[in-house]
Amino acid sequence: MKNNLLSEKLTYMGESNTPTHLHLCTYNETETHEFSGDKFDEIKDKIEENKISWLQIHGLQNTNLVREIGEFFNINFLVIQDILNPHHPTKIEEYDNHLVLVLKLFKLDKNDQLLKQQLCIIQGKNFVLSFFEDENSFFNDVITAIQNNILKIRNRESDYLLSVLLNDVMANYRNTISSVEDSLEEMETRLLTITSASDIGIRIQTSRRQYMRVKRAVLPLKDQYSKLLLSDNELLHKANRLFFNDVNDHLQFVLQTIEICRETLSSLVDLYISNNDLRMNDIMKRLTVVSTIFIPLTFLVGVWGMNFKSMPELDWRYGYLTAWIIMIIVGFIGFRFFKKKKWY
Repeated sequence: MKNNLLSEKLTYMGESNTPTHLHLCTYNETETHEFSGDKFDEIKDKIEENKISWLQIHGLQNTNLVREIGEFFNINFLVIQDILNPHHPTKIEEYDNHLVLVLKLFKLDKNDQLLKQQLCIIQGKNFVLSFFEDENSFFNDVITAIQNNILKIRNRESDYLLSVLLNDVMANYRNTISSVEDSLEEMETRLLTITSASDIGIRIQTSRRQYMRVKRAVLPLKDQYSKLLLSDNELLHKANRLFFNDVNDHLQFVLQTIEICRETLSSLVDLYISNNDLRMNDIMKRLTVVSTIFIPLTFLVGVWGMNFKSMPELDWRYGYLTAWIIMIIVGFIGFRFFKKKKWY
């Protein structure tokens, strides 16, 4: 990876092929409007100072368009680089005229693989920008809330819109970590049954990878969000601090669940190892029982197999049949003995 401080060229570092397109929602107390386009010039004139403007950018292929948007809203060049880097760690940064949040969103596919996508949110005095790598309907419920003015969302400042978006992100984290937790609990139940745990090792590793992805995305917010709550940033109005505290409550729940999952994963690994030992002991016990039953039979065969002419059994008419009867009786007695002791 090249030093980004030595180049003015912007490069999208992700793998999405989604063409860059824009969706603008502007609103005030009395009205709301929506506009879409592939060029910023098509909707730039719709942004007004006396309205809140929420611009969603889907797809980051067109880096020149992303740069144009950043320059229009006076976004730092390094922040634009962070937006175009989907591997950037989660962070919250404060600038003089805007807040920057680099977050991750998660989704389980049909094969229960956890997919991750970066979301960048920038909030200014009268605008909010949200950058997605792909076409995404994640915030459709917020669009509906603005249209219907639910909880008088159109009567509030841009920081309230930010808190609503963050609540949606926290809901995504809660659902994801709860899914991981449910999977761990189901595996824990299966591990308590020796005979049904053949594929648990692979599933533990899959859940562990999912857990680590969520942890890396959420854990940095623990300290950074606390700093944001305690800051004197003028972009966060006192009247709306209550809503950010609500977001923090959801964040704390996610962090607690992550800690619970960590402990559950640790106990699952110990239980899996113990379970394997128990299964191995059970197999060894069965083999020992079988071996013990055949030991006296091997002894009898060894005795009768010795080449001595004076052995009386060699001249018996029914010696062969008698040998089989004796071996069957000895084997049956051994089997019944171990059955009664519940070793078999």
